[in-house]
Amino acid sequence: MTFEDAVVHYDRTGDGPGLLLLHGTAASREQWAPLTALATGFTVLAPDFPGSGRTTDGGGPITVEALAAQAEAVLDHAGFGAAHVVGHSLGAVVAAHLAGTRPDRVRSAVLHAAWPVTDTRQDAEFRYWLDLLETGTFARMLPLMAFGPRYWDQATAESNEQLVKTLEPAIQPGTDRQIAADRAVDLRPVLGRITAPVLVLGSAHDRIVTADQQRALAAAIPDARAAEIDAGHGAPAELPAEFARLVLDFVRSAP
Repeated sequence: MTFEDAVVHYDRTGDGPGLLLLHGTAASREQWAPLTALATGFTVLAPDFPGSGRTTDGGGPITVEALAAQAEAVLDHAGFGAAHVVGHSLGAVVAAHLAGTRPDRVRSAVLHAAWPVTDTRQDAEFRYWLDLLETGTFARMLPLMAFGPRYWDQATAESNEQLVKTLEPAIQPGTDRQIAADRAVDLRPVLGRITAPVLVLGSAHDRIVTADQQRALAAAIPDARAAEIDAGHGAPAELPAEFARLVLDFVRSAP
């Protein structure tokens, strides 16, 4: 699918109401494979953001606004007037922006590890990520950043090292541009305009998005529900079955 200067790739699987899945920074549509396998009764649409997977573009700056417009274009291309939208991290920020600016396109939204505005602490973290990308050590940081105690309780030095080696080639080429989008997040002007049912799904051991940020996000969205999963920021990978259950229970209960 062509949209402005990008050729946006998305996977389409299943049949039923639309379920649009928006991935996080440094990831791709492939992060949603466990959820897609369980999402029976939905047409799952899983795009790659620019800089990830099979989507290509001109290499310019990435913004939340542009990603939301691309997500809407995926709905148009797939023939859906509206869909349930699930996002993780940067993808959840994009889902919230879409829900606030185009409420007619979003039937419900699950926002996992989203935040209302990037603060000074988060910006320092994102700048550190950029330094790690330059030195080639970003993958070594990922398990520390993404996973909670349930991962570390069963991990060994050898198994974690093997995971790091697996992650190194999986880091997406546009990660630096996606991190730049993370640094510029400010959803405050649009959150109060969301009309769809929303689940703000936090992770109990999230090192990137604080509990205060999760509470502020939920408070700013009219009638939002809040839930928590016993995982780190990377809950979709750390506890895929539990994450999928929470997500699918909510979207299946939505109008």
